[in-house]
Amino acid sequence: MYKKVSSDMNFVDREKETVKFWKENEIFEKSIEERKDDPTYTFYDGPPTANGNPGIHHVVARTLKDWVCRYKT
Repeated sequence: MYKKVSSDMNFVDREKETVKFWKENEIFEKSIEERKDDPTYTFYDGPPTANGNPGIHHVVARTLKDWVCRYKT
């Protein structure tokens, strides 16, 4: 049922397979169509390094912000 996950993964190829699957199956378009009558969700985000050099806390914040938007989608 599931493909065995190799410990020697080629992430570039895996990403290409995912993009191909999404395009062939119109996944993005379907996600938009499913939510067409839902209220618009807007997420405003400021500059990541307004006060200096980027730090690990910027990575954490961006990751959390990405999760929220993906959840809402």
